[in-house]
Amino acid sequence: MMSPSSYLMAPHGAMPVLRQGPALTEAPAALILVHGRGASPEDIIELAPFLGAEAFHVMAPAAANSTWYPLSFLAPVHQNEPGISAGIAKIEFLVREAIDAGIPAERIVVGGFSQGACLASEFVARNPRSYGGLIVFSGGLIGPKETSRHYEGFLDGVPVFLGCSDADPHIPAWRVEETAEVLARMGASVDLRLYPNLPHTVIGDELQAGKAIVVRASQ
Repeated sequence: MMSPSSYLMAPHGAMPVLRQGPALTEAPAALILVHGRGASPEDIIELAPFLGAEAFHVMAPAAANSTWYPLSFLAPVHQNEPGISAGIAKIEFLVREAIDAGIPAERIVVGGFSQGACLASEFVARNPRSYGGLIVFSGGLIGPKETSRHYEGFLDGVPVFLGCSDADPHIPAWRVEETAEVLARMGASVDLRLYPNLPHTVIGDELQAGKAIVVRASQ
């Protein structure tokens, strides 16, 4: 667990968080949605109703300059710092906020799209708990091919959805498949779906898969 001060790492620590739904102390569950490069919390939080999160306290953090890290997620990790570490720390802060408000980790779902999905994936792998779920729309673990994937900890049956085009211009299919393998090895229950020749987007089938995870976390 990080110290409270580390959650406020530049460049993202002091950025605002868009919220939706009942107050954190009144909600039965929480959903953290992480936006993509060049997008905003307003963009990603629009997915919440499609995911069945009406009763959730939804949190969508903002990245500085609308970018969590400057280069491709396949670049050497140090070249994307401090953005990656600051983004992961911000997600951890929101998870801790929900837990401190009385929401157990089993009712906290983390998800995102594109750059935000990559950050969400890396956060869960580095900080394994019995989360309510992980929803990855067009994303995967961060780093080049030779990156070590020996994460410590166990994802005790955590439901994970990974959805992506098999021809995505930003997210290669091999990284999505590698991510599925790594998370499954850590004990997650992984649903991987590669869609033929789709653009870089989120489709209805992915939203339905994500909704199944969200609904399960609220029960």
